[in-house]
Amino acid sequence: MRSRPPAAAHRIVDTAPAASWEDAFLSGNGEYGIMVHGDPYAERIICNHHRYVLPNGTRHARPPELAAVLPRIRELILTGRRAEAGRLLAGDGTLRWTQSYHPGFALTVDAGGPPVRDYRRSTDFATGEVTVAWSGGRRRSFVSRADRLVVTELDLGACTVGATGDLPGRPDGVRYEVAAYRAGGRVFLRVRGRYPDAGGAYGFEGLTLVHGDAEPAGDRVRVRGRALLTTVLDRVDTPAWRTGQLAGRLVTAGAGYAALLDRHLSRHAGPYRRVSLDLGVPDADRELPVGELLARQAAAPDRLDPALLERLFHAGRYLLFSASGVLPPRLTGLWLGSWDAAWAGDFTTDANLNLQLAGANLGALPEVTAAHARLVGGQVDDWRRNARAIYGVAGLLAPSRTDGEHGHLFHLHPRWPFAAWLPGAHWLLFPLYEHHLVTGEPLGEVAGWLVEVAEFFAGVLTVAGADGRLVIVPSYSPETGPLDDDGRPVPAAVNATMDLAAARHALTVAAELTGEQRWAALAARLPEHLVDGRGALAEWAWPGYRPDDDHRHVSHLYPVWPLDEINPDDTPALAAAAHRALTLRGDEDRSAHGSLHRALAAARLRDGALVAANLRKIVGADMFFRSLMSAHNPGRVTYNADAAHALPAVLIEALVHARRDVLRLLPALPPGLGRGVLRGVRLPGRLTVVELAWTGDRVAVRLVAAVRRRVRVHAPRGTVTVDLAPGVPTVVTLPQEDPP
Repeated sequence: MRSRPPAAAHRIVDTAPAASWEDAFLSGNGEYGIMVHGDPYAERIICNHHRYVLPNGTRHARPPELAAVLPRIRELILTGRRAEAGRLLAGDGTLRWTQSYHPGFALTVDAGGPPVRDYRRSTDFATGEVTVAWSGGRRRSFVSRADRLVVTELDLGACTVGATGDLPGRPDGVRYEVAAYRAGGRVFLRVRGRYPDAGGAYGFEGLTLVHGDAEPAGDRVRVRGRALLTTVLDRVDTPAWRTGQLAGRLVTAGAGYAALLDRHLSRHAGPYRRVSLDLGVPDADRELPVGELLARQAAAPDRLDPALLERLFHAGRYLLFSASGVLPPRLTGLWLGSWDAAWAGDFTTDANLNLQLAGANLGALPEVTAAHARLVGGQVDDWRRNARAIYGVAGLLAPSRTDGEHGHLFHLHPRWPFAAWLPGAHWLLFPLYEHHLVTGEPLGEVAGWLVEVAEFFAGVLTVAGADGRLVIVPSYSPETGPLDDDGRPVPAAVNATMDLAAARHALTVAAELTGEQRWAALAARLPEHLVDGRGALAEWAWPGYRPDDDHRHVSHLYPVWPLDEINPDDTPALAAAAHRALTLRGDEDRSAHGSLHRALAAARLRDGALVAANLRKIVGADMFFRSLMSAHNPGRVTYNADAAHALPAVLIEALVHARRDVLRLLPALPPGLGRGVLRGVRLPGRLTVVELAWTGDRVAVRLVAAVRRRVRVHAPRGTVTVDLAPGVPTVVTLPQEDPP
């Protein structure tokens, strides 16, 4: 077994400051996030908080009362008048958005000095530190998980520290106030932002304690010599600012950078180091600045560069962990430098959030899953209200998006009738269920929620036709619909494949959890998946529907990933049909989440070439900023965390997969990755891959099981059955090539 990759694989280095906020280097503790630009003499450190959302009147929005008109909606859909049904499903037809995520403010550090030489800025994934260094000085920053502080050390001589709310796109109605003052013998810098009165929070605050030789100068602070800045962030719902409490936290935390970092590392370094990937990259490539790595991949977009792919794996885990804490990652993770966030910078739940979380359980980051559980647990009561208001039944109905404030379903439009997106609660609960499969930890309250999902499906299943068959209507496959006679998608439909898969899984799990066979009996009455005339898995199991083949979403592959209901072993014909559907699907706008979703499904279908093709759509299309945060579309259009956070999961799924008593090694190895080592991955069945190493002629794996079990291990050219004792490492070696 091989040694671990060197430290250079776990950091990025750049040779120039960020030219725009999108290229700023990132650190976060799951609550606060910072974006460090890195200009030696004009630093801007943008401070973000997971709870900073701009009031817009929807904080108290509620779901529409549609239960009384459901019979009419169902009748319209079943008789082919789907557009009319969509208008009814949209409530009053007004599209309301979640409260938009926004940046807080920027800390500023301004100074003068000689011309800059030997410039470097770096992010150390293992510590969370962002360092800016040059011949005349250095700054180091991190966001502490232990103390809930932004910590910045200044070592550049005399400078001036300030704060500004002058960030791109700031609404006129948001007012800032900055003050520097001395209190209790200490120097503080305070910034407050006041929201317009729109039925939301009152405002937000940042307070910085300046340790060192410092003096207030107007609304800024003059610093002489080395200094330490510690910053806390807050949001208030009323005019009662909590400045005194914030100051107390800062004073209690202390003033030693090393001590603060040590406390932080006790909560950051261990989780980050649990998993690593070594793709056999030469040491010289690992030392390349991030700009050169990106430029080299851009010059050869038709091949995967192992050096960049390895770095993206580690960066993705770092960013995912850093963005997860009080909440899971938003569309932008935890970071944003302007007030014009696409799609409100919220939690878009019909695809993006779960794709970002795809590597949390397998990638040994239960802290990320716990953050997701906090979001879900805080909104389950709202999901119950959604089910009652819209369908008049018990159970859980989740919204397609949330700003983290509540889970009511109100984002509706005839083109996007999310009142008909029924599997949302199942989709959002699946990462919590998967955590149970991977760790063996009791489901706890999640068990009850899963049963409530089954109750919801039982309540909405409808008998259609004289033969008494069950159908799901209304039904909506995000964010499209069967084409009408003019070739336009009409979303309201019958039996979306995602709905059928979610209902079948929910009912089956409810039977296992409760021991009540009524759930299994109901699951047996669900329609089967449909294969269309082209041999492809249909997006709706209903005759006469024409698919929107160029759409970015692939929700009809839900039974493939993550459910494993359709797989090459148990359902080979349906797996072939799913593969056909995947290859027929176009790319529309080549959105990152679409390509990564396709790659995850391709990995489950064991097509390494198709995994690679979808990865190339990301890494070969200029979709990563200098921080290795990603964009939503090619050409670095729209700052978005989907690709950054999901890419590690794609690589894990391509390299190892477990289902029941079968472990597959290299099930979908992308061409060009002929050797490597993956360490620390956790799989369903309480199985840990301590190390998986492969070369051109063999594959070896060291496994540890938490419980006694027998596993059949498959590699591309060999199979062996092994008995695993609890906690005892077992090494299995298999050939990669056919035996002579």
